[in-house]
Amino acid sequence: MWKDEYKRWKDFSDLDENLSVELEKIVEDEASLEDAFYKNLEFGTGGMRGKIGPGTNRMNIYTVRKAAEGLASYVNDQGMSKRGVAIAYDSRYMSKEFAVETAKVLGRHGIPSYVFTSLRPTPELSFAVRHLKAAAGVVVTASHNPPEYNGFKAYNEDGGQLPPAQAEVMIDFVNKVENELNVEAADQKQLEQDGLLRWVDEDVDTAYMEALKTVSVRDDLPKDLSVVFTPLHGTARHLVEQGLKQNGFNSVHIVEEQATPDPEFSTVASPNPEEHQAFEMAIDQGKAVGADILMATDPDADRLGVAVPDENGEYKVLTGNQTGALLLDYILGQSASIPENGLLVKTIVTSEFGRVIADSYGISSLDTLTGFKFIGEKIREYEQSGEYKFLFGYEESYGYLVKDFARDKDAVQAAVLAVEAAAYWKSQGKTLVEALDTLYQKHGYFLEDLKSVTLEGKSGADTIEKIMNDFREADIQEAGGKKVMAVEDYSTTVRQLVQEGTTEEIDLPTSNVVKFILEDDCWFCLRPSGTEPKIKFYYGVKSTTRRESEELLAAVKATVDERLHAII
Repeated sequence: MWKDEYKRWKDFSDLDENLSVELEKIVEDEASLEDAFYKNLEFGTGGMRGKIGPGTNRMNIYTVRKAAEGLASYVNDQGMSKRGVAIAYDSRYMSKEFAVETAKVLGRHGIPSYVFTSLRPTPELSFAVRHLKAAAGVVVTASHNPPEYNGFKAYNEDGGQLPPAQAEVMIDFVNKVENELNVEAADQKQLEQDGLLRWVDEDVDTAYMEALKTVSVRDDLPKDLSVVFTPLHGTARHLVEQGLKQNGFNSVHIVEEQATPDPEFSTVASPNPEEHQAFEMAIDQGKAVGADILMATDPDADRLGVAVPDENGEYKVLTGNQTGALLLDYILGQSASIPENGLLVKTIVTSEFGRVIADSYGISSLDTLTGFKFIGEKIREYEQSGEYKFLFGYEESYGYLVKDFARDKDAVQAAVLAVEAAAYWKSQGKTLVEALDTLYQKHGYFLEDLKSVTLEGKSGADTIEKIMNDFREADIQEAGGKKVMAVEDYSTTVRQLVQEGTTEEIDLPTSNVVKFILEDDCWFCLRPSGTEPKIKFYYGVKSTTRRESEELLAAVKATVDERLHAII
């Protein structure tokens, strides 16, 4: 029980002094103590993420050491210990400390670490694993979570997040660590002397910047584009600035108030470019300088948000689906040559807009489960088989990958391409909003939405499970006036064809996701978050006009909300 775990920590004679002080602060708060100790912080397929603080259900040096011990066992089991592990970290509290603790545990097992001297974006870590020919990688980040969070993301030798088969092996090794307080870590200075902790920086930066040049589709475009960029107190400033400069875009204005790394993310309610409030300062600066495009990246620079002027001169923040569609169309429409076996890879909760665009160019498309690790896994699979040539991958949550020298979503690549696409459309007399309207007129008006319901703690987890079970077991015949054509349960990988009364297998790994396919290219989907105490509801509709799509979307959401409110 949690009280036993709490006592184990409190009685530990060598408990870190700072953690001991923090533990003493909540000793009278039983609810906080229970939340800190009622379970082990879960190491899942994407690593682990949680609030910083004392306890088995928190991010601290001991739970990080436990994860690092599991990683060491995984690397040794794979017979790759001599190749070492690349480690990067972002601007959050304790990020560098957790990175060094990871290296100290790996070093205790004789595994060398390549640790960046200062913060770097997640996509550069993905690149570094491949560039250094390392056995694995770690990035210490909690992406766009609030300031009190941090996380530990593990990467395989291909530079991608661990896909299910590899993740299961590592998770098993992590779970075999019975007592996180007893994991041994070597001395940092001794590791440095022995060459088991190696600091890296500019050499990897230079190699990444050279690879970044390949993202450009056309080098003959006018460069008279005014850009405003904010890294939202994170890691992306240097690489984005340099990437645009080496492509000839010199009119780049940085939001200086948000340019300095800050673990509090003090100028935004959330350092998430999906949230429109994150663009407030960029919009003010954009109006002042007459910017053609605004861009924002999250703290670890794997997500990119884009805003551009609409017909009234006001800045419109594009959705991830819209930005992905624009980038895809620009690649396919402006590249000098496209291989016949080219492939678009997206996720099951990403708009069908991308598939329709790819179809119009004669390009195949493929859906994966939610999570960029599945896109990275497909890149590797087809690279080895030669069946397809990866052209572009994206997900609705602002994650894009243009070139496969990284194997995770890369906001730096996306920023460089977005500016180039905006420059192209400007040369055609159009903004990106007008370019998007052109695509809608050609392919239909696709509209999507996402609703997240936060349900914290153990009771929240139970409620999320109850919601998922209810929708799985319900006989839902229509939503928003649209017939249900199929129900896809990814926990059983079975697709039920409702109108035919038959079933078929879904060729994807199992996952706790349910998707309802409606008639006329409409759908909705339920999925618990893998990193936050939330359940997410995704929606997608298509009609001939924006107004019709808005009305249809509202109707589908109302059907789902009615059922949800009956449960909670």
